[in-house]
Amino acid sequence: MDHLPRLIKSLNKEEVRFFKLFASRTQQAFERKDLKLFDFLRKEDVEKEELFLQKLYPGESKNAWYRLKNRLLNDLNKSLSVLHYEEDAFIHAFHMLALYRYFFNKNLLEEARYYLRRCERSAESIENYELLDIVFGEYIRLSHESMQIDPQIFIDKRNENRKRLEDLRAIDDLLAVVTYRLKTTQNFAPDRNPLLDLLKKTTDDFIKDRDLKNSPKLRFRIYRAVSQVLLQRHEYKPLEEYLLTAYKEFEKDLLFNRTNHDTKLQMLTYIVNTLFKTDKLKESLHWAEELKIAMDEYNQLLFDKYFFFYYNALVINYSVLDPLQAITILEDLKDQNRIKSNAYYLWFVYLNLAVLHFDQKNFKEAIKHFSKLAVLDGFKNADASLRLKISIAELLNRYELQQMDVLEYKMNRLKKDYKALLIDDDHFAEREILEILKRMLNVADLKNEPKLLEKMRSFSDWTRNNELEDGVIIDYGNWVRQRL
Repeated sequence: MDHLPRLIKSLNKEEVRFFKLFASRTQQAFERKDLKLFDFLRKEDVEKEELFLQKLYPGESKNAWYRLKNRLLNDLNKSLSVLHYEEDAFIHAFHMLALYRYFFNKNLLEEARYYLRRCERSAESIENYELLDIVFGEYIRLSHESMQIDPQIFIDKRNENRKRLEDLRAIDDLLAVVTYRLKTTQNFAPDRNPLLDLLKKTTDDFIKDRDLKNSPKLRFRIYRAVSQVLLQRHEYKPLEEYLLTAYKEFEKDLLFNRTNHDTKLQMLTYIVNTLFKTDKLKESLHWAEELKIAMDEYNQLLFDKYFFFYYNALVINYSVLDPLQAITILEDLKDQNRIKSNAYYLWFVYLNLAVLHFDQKNFKEAIKHFSKLAVLDGFKNADASLRLKISIAELLNRYELQQMDVLEYKMNRLKKDYKALLIDDDHFAEREILEILKRMLNVADLKNEPKLLEKMRSFSDWTRNNELEDGVIIDYGNWVRQRL
């Protein structure tokens, strides 16, 4: 029954509030053990469950306890269904189908037909052809009971829908082959990129229908599959060429509209980030402005969703081109409500401010932001590897400020807190920089420490031969080279 505590801890404030209202929808004179259990599982660890069981059911068997947990889980499921059933067209469609079956089984055929129509509209809006196949089958079944339904209409609809389903399966089959061929093809040489030829040949081999080859659904699905594979392989040069070619073709063929606007904004975000990875920073900034223009389309339909990606694009590019401009952007962001209301955005702002000030040798400003970062909500629950790297960046900053007592105390604490992680070979760089830092603590002049200098040179050479730019907060190798 581990699912129940995990589910309860995952609920947001609105879902908790709604569940309590839902659970209290009937007046009950007796003690609400289900609500007591709900509050307990929200606040306490599962390990303490046995103690709570003894409080609720002293001296009794566990059967009542299991029944209580099952009842609570059932009520939670109902509460979440009621709260969210209109938020998503897919969920809404299945709710309508369930209501249709309820009224059909009660032989209330007009009511049943009403909900089946609503299910059909929802399924059509999200192009869920599998669900539409079920819906048309239910219409044909309903025609046996009602003279008002002409089954031939829905037989024709089902046959037409079956053709769409076959096309969709053909697309899925093609994507599986495309993904496999991409994964098994060797790295694309920079002087001759065969990616576009490979895609065309694969499409021609597996899709004979000319209309299907040109269908927006197929082309968008191929884009998603190809971009994901190339991202996973860090093939940024071919990804850049593919994205720019695909985006311009999609625009030329007028494929973008309100329905797939999210795909357009996602493509622009990928283009911006890929150009940054291929060191085309000014081009990346140009496409960032294209992203901003697209975010304003359809009355800023998805502006809030892509707001952060736009500013991320500005920050990463200006961090290289004009660090002071990047700092100005981040300082402005820090006071915006969109940023304050999202813990991840706040992390991004304070971490980048800390690193930028560090790189500019504004160590006092940097330490303020490192300190702020450590007390933000969620720091303790963040990925341990990320916390380790942020903590080491702070230690390097403490060294620059010559805060040796604080540095020594924090270093000892860090080694205890991350002992298991530091043994791992994936954190060799962190282990080595901590050892170097420890040995530098009480050294007045590095020139008098040949063994330490040799270790530092060796580590510097190692960082040159091992790409760490995506895995560290501060470039350890560069920092060591500056000391040398």
